[in-house]
Amino acid sequence: MKRHVVTGEGTPAPMAHYCQGVMAGDTLYAAGQIASDYKTGVPPEARQDPAFPYYGSDIQKQARYVLKNLRSVFQAEGLDFKDVIKSQVFLTNLDDFYYFDQVWKEIFPTPPPRTTVQVSGLLVPGCKVEIDLWGSKAKKETITGKKTPTPMAHYSQGVMIGDTLYAAGQIASDYKTGVPPEARQDAAFPFYGSDIQKQARYVLENLKSVFEAAGLQFTDVVKSQVFLTDLDDFYHFDQVWKEFFPSPPPRTTLQISRLLVPGCRVEIDLWGCKSPKTIITGKSTPAPMAHYCQGILVGETLYAAGQIASDYKTGVPPEARQDPAFPYYGSNIQKQARYVLNNLRSVFQAAGCDLKDTVKSQVFLTDLNDFFYFDQVWKEFFPSPPPRTTVQVSGLLVPGCRVEIDLTAVLP
Repeated sequence: MKRHVVTGEGTPAPMAHYCQGVMAGDTLYAAGQIASDYKTGVPPEARQDPAFPYYGSDIQKQARYVLKNLRSVFQAEGLDFKDVIKSQVFLTNLDDFYYFDQVWKEIFPTPPPRTTVQVSGLLVPGCKVEIDLWGSKAKKETITGKKTPTPMAHYSQGVMIGDTLYAAGQIASDYKTGVPPEARQDAAFPFYGSDIQKQARYVLENLKSVFEAAGLQFTDVVKSQVFLTDLDDFYHFDQVWKEFFPSPPPRTTLQISRLLVPGCRVEIDLWGCKSPKTIITGKSTPAPMAHYCQGILVGETLYAAGQIASDYKTGVPPEARQDPAFPYYGSNIQKQARYVLNNLRSVFQAAGCDLKDTVKSQVFLTDLNDFFYFDQVWKEFFPSPPPRTTVQVSGLLVPGCRVEIDLTAVLP
């Protein structure tokens, strides 16, 4: 499939090693944007003016700044925000959400599907939001699940582009009572069911309704992301996952700080496609312990599972750790980054492509102090870098893991 790099006129050139967007066929994969000019940090136009403290707020100014820059990337390819088909919003403080959502309404009269979570850090101090967008020139159809609760915030439940469904992230709320009784452990029966399992079933039933409205089933899921507020919930969550996905899709699982409704413990984000699909397994990529596959190829698009630096036998294996006998040769983050990227390369090669075919990347670090050294490794693997979104999360599934990398590719 034809593709090319997209650069927005007026969008600040990144300091780190990534591009602002890639157009592959009809789809635009944009890099996540934060409110930085990469010269002064958060620039004056994205900050509240101390001389006028009652006119505007940091979050609203940052949101407008970020969306203006993203619009420039879209317009460089002849698109606009009406062509957005999926969005992810990473806030450093969900207390900012209401004011952020007011700006979102200004920019998106007809809103796209959206996933919103609180993360523990962004790459430039003072930045309060990172926004990640996907766009398409193709005709789109808005999808609403018959049984899925109507959201309070400004987003749609799903968008269908051709055979592909981009669904909004779902949490266990009815948007009337908070977490509803059917998604909570019953106090009268404390040994029958758990909050996380009830919430997972509630969320997945609502997502199933969105898929059914689009004429799809969960056998058509090609990519998934799971945001948990506590990784101690993961094992019990994964049991429910097995009920809904006998043949599991690729999955990325992260611990984040908070979700939009108090008491919610998980948000699930799904992509689906009606087209025939092939499960991909890398020859040298460690078999996962949990219930997911390493990748799915649909037509020319490869959706890979997020990878961490674990062999799923010893935890973080020796080859991904700094050698205590040679403490000045290599570092944990660089060794982990190489280990992860080599495993992802193995998945890509099994699908008939390589890392140069990446059109979208998301990097989840447990400590942004690792970023500079991580980015040096990224340059080794990506001489011509793809769009990238980088955030700090609260935890990864194997203790000691410092980075999870999530990639999407389009075959040449």
